[in-house]
Amino acid sequence: MTENLQSRCLANWNMEMKLDPAKDDLPLMANTRHMLVKHYVLDLDVDFKSQVIEGTVVLFFEPGSRCEKGGSAGEGPCLSQSYETCKIRASEPCHSPVTNVSACSSKTEYNDFAVCAKGEKDTSDKNGNHSNREQVSGISSSKNCYDIENHGNEDFLLVLDCCDLSVLKVEEVDVAAVPGIEKFTRSAKLTDAEELRNLRNQIVHELVTLPADHWREQLYYYTRCSQAPGCGELLFSTGPWSLMIGKAEVQAPRDFPHAIRIWYKTKPEGRSVTWTTDQSSRPCVYTMGSPINNRALFPCQEPPVAMSTWQTTVRTASCFVVLMSGENSAEPVQLQEGVLSWYYYVTMPMPASTFTIAIGCWTEVKQESHIADIRTTNEFSSLFSRADLRLIEGSCGHVTYPCRFQNPAASSQLVIPHRVFAPWCLKDRCAEILLELIPRCLSAAHGTLGTHPFSRLDVLIVPSNFSSLGMARPNKENTGEVSESGTCIIKHGLNAEKIFMQVHYLKGYFLLQSLAKRIGEATYFEFLRKFVQKFHGQLILSQDFLYMLLEDIPEQKGYGLSVENIIQTWLDTSGIPKPLLEECQTWDQCRLVQQVNDEVTKWIQVNQRARKRSKRKRRQDEVTFQKLLPDQLVLLLESLLEEKTLCLRTLQCLEKTYHLDEQDAEVRHRWCELVVKHKYRRRYADIEKFLKEDQAMGVYLYGELMVNEDAKQQELAYKCFAATQKQMDVSSAKVVAEMLF
Repeated sequence: MTENLQSRCLANWNMEMKLDPAKDDLPLMANTRHMLVKHYVLDLDVDFKSQVIEGTVVLFFEPGSRCEKGGSAGEGPCLSQSYETCKIRASEPCHSPVTNVSACSSKTEYNDFAVCAKGEKDTSDKNGNHSNREQVSGISSSKNCYDIENHGNEDFLLVLDCCDLSVLKVEEVDVAAVPGIEKFTRSAKLTDAEELRNLRNQIVHELVTLPADHWREQLYYYTRCSQAPGCGELLFSTGPWSLMIGKAEVQAPRDFPHAIRIWYKTKPEGRSVTWTTDQSSRPCVYTMGSPINNRALFPCQEPPVAMSTWQTTVRTASCFVVLMSGENSAEPVQLQEGVLSWYYYVTMPMPASTFTIAIGCWTEVKQESHIADIRTTNEFSSLFSRADLRLIEGSCGHVTYPCRFQNPAASSQLVIPHRVFAPWCLKDRCAEILLELIPRCLSAAHGTLGTHPFSRLDVLIVPSNFSSLGMARPNKENTGEVSESGTCIIKHGLNAEKIFMQVHYLKGYFLLQSLAKRIGEATYFEFLRKFVQKFHGQLILSQDFLYMLLEDIPEQKGYGLSVENIIQTWLDTSGIPKPLLEECQTWDQCRLVQQVNDEVTKWIQVNQRARKRSKRKRRQDEVTFQKLLPDQLVLLLESLLEEKTLCLRTLQCLEKTYHLDEQDAEVRHRWCELVVKHKYRRRYADIEKFLKEDQAMGVYLYGELMVNEDAKQQELAYKCFAATQKQMDVSSAKVVAEMLF
């Protein structure tokens, strides 16, 4: 590596070494203001035996907002509007089944691409990091966080978010070698290497800026370019949180290769990917998403501003089903006996954190008898449909892509195509509940918010260790200033406990309820639809929602309502917000709450009599209880948790009356709390089942088992943790371990 690039990498390393991964703060290292990824092409092999995903990712770039305008290679004519002759099919994806690339030459001819030797020695260091530069010694940590900028004549350094990956090789892609690519170039004679470099970058620029109605042609050429030969290896180095890539004597982002290929493999312990078993004890793997998103799945740009599209080919054993975030319903292609290939793509630019993959022995749950009858009863449907038509006649506010909001047929599609997948043991249960529920939910969503943004939906019953409590974290202070290059730090992003704090979700829920009550439900839902129409396909903040609400309904300002006082009153203060306390006084007037209060009174009376009277007398005083909805059951059990003691007979009757072991997780969690509080040993099995099958929610129960200082309950906690620790989500396991040890 040149001295210039080497010193730049050392500076980046020093910055990262200061960021202790064991601490709370999460660094986002990608210099998105210098270079932006516009498209990813992933080509992956999944090996369940070694628990490794390996292959390549090709990244297509455009210079970012901080780069100089003009004079770049991306200035060129528009492309031909004709693409009908271009054909791209899911059965003809890019295939590059490579397990090691150390024997692969960057000068390989196009037709021989990806024919590499297997079983080569892994040259990674003890941390699994790779580099094609000379080893650098004497790296010391710095106490100051420096931004990696371009100063003077220093060589440009591309920085991607990356961790827990073994990067094997990085090379520039010779997109100019793709047959038929001439349509993306100007008529010019290539006289030197610089002009050839400019030509390649011009091709990528023309490709990533194709009009939205050319998306098929665009995907086709992305595929062909991703299969093109390499035209020179690039210098690279991996740090704890980043992959740094450089090219000697390239000093500006606009001159840096706009298409690069990275050969890499994941690590079994990688924090973006979870290898586990499903409810039928069959192996599966899925992306975690939280807390470090996808940087341990593939090198990428994690800041949300880096909106991109992607296409992915995944090969794995034929017994597995591959599900991904994609706009197509992928049909597998058999490559050889026992191996299937799956291909997915998206045309809507989204943050890399929304890339998802789940591979397992899933069973598709299909409707065998009849299709649920879907009708919309939304009283605002006619009003909203007129607003939708006005939107179609206008323009969208997002970057260009094939938007369904501009499609009249899509705007009237109440229910989009959908599939349901589940482990074999849950197939019948899903058929009984979900197949009729999902169409009704989709119809209700359309009736409230309008056009479905995606053309299809896959629903998967995830493994029990899936962390399901959400990815947002409370953030009163600034999340960290964004540097000139785009790097930043997410405060407390690595704090495992933040994932399980639900206060901010509850406050947000009650804030929205309060707003709806204040302005009226009809006006509120009409506003929601307008908001979705205005901001679909864009990145937004909570403030955007509040500002638009007050602008759309200006009379609320007359009541002293402002974005600033909403945030101050509802979000930035601890405890229950004052407006919510005032509203609590009216809750008991709700019919559903009154029903629960009546049932609570009955149970308290039953408990009092059960403590005093004989079995014969109790039979004469049997009470009839009303049937309650799940939310009412939650409120009932929470009310009974406030009682000092419930006798054994009351608990038995409670369990039998409501079939508590068959209720949803929210209800069963409160039931387990009652079991713990009253040391109801006969139902400790319910706690054990909950801690194994609802691991994310079960975190709270471990604390309650330990706080009572009861030997039997603590023994149960240790037993359950020992049985599930290896399968648990990393954050969940960390929090529970701190409770137990």
